[in-house]
Amino acid sequence: MRCPFCSSDETQVKDSRPTDDSSSIRRRRGCSSCGGRFTTFERIQLRDMVVIKSGERRQPFSRDKIIRSMQVALRKRPVEMDVIEKAANGIVRQLESEGEQEFEAAHIGDLVMKALMNLDIVGYIRYTSVYKDFRNPDDFNAFLEEVRAVQESQQAKQSVAAE
Repeated sequence: MRCPFCSSDETQVKDSRPTDDSSSIRRRRGCSSCGGRFTTFERIQLRDMVVIKSGERRQPFSRDKIIRSMQVALRKRPVEMDVIEKAANGIVRQLESEGEQEFEAAHIGDLVMKALMNLDIVGYIRYTSVYKDFRNPDDFNAFLEEVRAVQESQQAKQSVAAE
């Protein structure tokens, strides 16, 4: 592993341990050349996945892109980074379990929306308004009505279960 400080290839692993959700290995490293210390994460990758964008363009799948989009949607919301990481790991595992190598961007977007709905309703609304490219207030109002209906349905189910 190359040192991010001096670019030396002479680094050593000082400590390794699994992350909280056991989806990756956290490695603490030290550089023999400059003495710098840094952390890396190692994840299992079953296959190289490809995202099919609009116009049939293809690009490599990026877990980090999912995390960044969720962070933007959840900015200034009470959701911790480790919760976002776990949600992203769940999305990646779900994609890998489908057994395909190529995925439509819309499919990935739908999975992100589902994850955000479970994490934070405001983050879900933010993400969806950009993802679905709302053009006018009527688009937004129709979507909010759908969200309210889903929330009322969930609350009704919870109150029945509590009785």
